[in-house]
Amino acid sequence: MTDGRIQAVAFDAAGTLLRLREPVGETYSRFAKTHGVDVPAGRLDESFARVFRAAPPNLHAGEPIWRSEALERAWWHDRVRETFRSADQMVRFDEFDLFFAEVWDHYAGAGAWELAAGTREALTSISKSGRLLAVLSNFDHRLRPLLASFELADFFEAITTPADAGAAKPDRRIFDVCLKRLGLGGHRVAYVGDDPSDDHEGAQLAGLHPIDVTRFSSLTELPAALDALEKELE
Repeated sequence: MTDGRIQAVAFDAAGTLLRLREPVGETYSRFAKTHGVDVPAGRLDESFARVFRAAPPNLHAGEPIWRSEALERAWWHDRVRETFRSADQMVRFDEFDLFFAEVWDHYAGAGAWELAAGTREALTSISKSGRLLAVLSNFDHRLRPLLASFELADFFEAITTPADAGAAKPDRRIFDVCLKRLGLGGHRVAYVGDDPSDDHEGAQLAGLHPIDVTRFSSLTELPAALDALEKELE
């Protein structure tokens, strides 16, 4: 019989710990109207999904942090512009850069986000069980202050993003950086996320135990799922 102890739990951020308060298209449309641009929210939602799916990773390996942050912002600038062009090729902003700066700042703050149901309770319970906690996300450099704005940052032993690792999920290198920071092998770590490729397949290939957050109605169900996983691994 093997020791199936799960010693740490790492989480995806957006879609797992944090949820958008409204669809991206609604936000883009609302901000655009203040700049005299009227594109339906539904059309922008569809366009954003296409653009985001086809985009290269927001990854800038080998760059210093200060440069990486500027490049991450520029990556999003291009994606937002592409979203509007894809939704309506005739759309024109008088001051697109000003519009983008407002949208960028909005998503950097807690006003754009809400905690997934049961997040704080689950983190508290898991921490009290003696397990370490971490965040492993493809989010950009806005993640750390965003977690701090929800008073979550102190829960985590490590917060790992592509800028830290020089790699993005599902590349196992970003998982390896997180594991090194935790000081644990993947067989001791569960990874909680919502994306089948980036989160579930990526974690499994890196040797972690993936847990699909979409199976829960609330993250308060996670501690029991971790206990059940340990029993399976014994």
